[in-house]
Amino acid sequence: MNGRRVVVTGGAGFVGSHLCERLVAEGAEVVCLDNFLTGSPRNVRHLVGLPVFRLVECDVTGFVHVPGAVDLVLHLASAASPADYLRHPIATLKAGSLGTLHALGLAREKEARLVLASTSEVYGDPLEHPQRESYWGNVNPVGPRSVYDEAKRFAEALTTAYRTSHGTDTAIVRIFNTYGPRMRPYDGRAIPTFVRQALRGEPITVAGDGGQTRSVCYVDDTVEGIVALARGGLTGPVNIGNPTELTMLALAETVRHLTGSESPIRFVGRPDDDPEIRRPDISLAASALGWRPKIDVIEGLRRTIAWFTRELSESQELVPG
Repeated sequence: MNGRRVVVTGGAGFVGSHLCERLVAEGAEVVCLDNFLTGSPRNVRHLVGLPVFRLVECDVTGFVHVPGAVDLVLHLASAASPADYLRHPIATLKAGSLGTLHALGLAREKEARLVLASTSEVYGDPLEHPQRESYWGNVNPVGPRSVYDEAKRFAEALTTAYRTSHGTDTAIVRIFNTYGPRMRPYDGRAIPTFVRQALRGEPITVAGDGGQTRSVCYVDDTVEGIVALARGGLTGPVNIGNPTELTMLALAETVRHLTGSESPIRFVGRPDDDPEIRRPDISLAASALGWRPKIDVIEGLRRTIAWFTRELSESQELVPG
């Protein structure tokens, strides 16, 4: 990425901030666009002030203008956790539709490559396991999660249409459950919830009987996959995720063990349309990009727990929001 000028939408979010950090380290000039609905300037404060990094408060569902040349657009702008997209359903739908339209318009104007950050949620509650990119999914279009699932499915369709109709250089990455430092403690996803509760000695709340599975990928590995796709000419979609599958109960117990917590496990109601299983087939990423995750779940959780522990020790108040 050395010498390239990259626009990252949603760049002050969890994954986006790590991506900005990686691009700057590779010598890219980065323009980070974010409206801070779920992201935070705090996530990129260590980059602000660098001559190769620019943070711009911008809602991509409105008009997007970036002066000068652009080589690459990485479109990550969207709420990503159930708590966020259920709280902001219209904004989530607009990010996937209008936001994607404007990001694609910018890429077309600048003759840049665009990578759309899509999601494993396009597979819904899958009837195929593991999930390959050729699988069309099993999504409830009017369920509570549809504001995110269908926004991303539309974004994929629009990105494909720009490629086939306008010749825009595009690619689609389907990101599976990602975790790591800079996750918000109350964002509603399993790992930050379990870690926060364990560190505080609170009951660890597991939905349903905890038998539903997820495949969790440490953020550094996810970023490596996105960058690998951005570098090449592959259009995708391409699954980026860790194929190691584990139940939510096993994940909660692992977090409890790694934190040394005595928190009890408490079973709570399961959200509507919560997928039963999730595991990526990463054969395409491995063969076409030479990408495989390197950080196993134990090491990734240790790093994540250490980060949350430091946050607490620095008197950062873990409050909702």
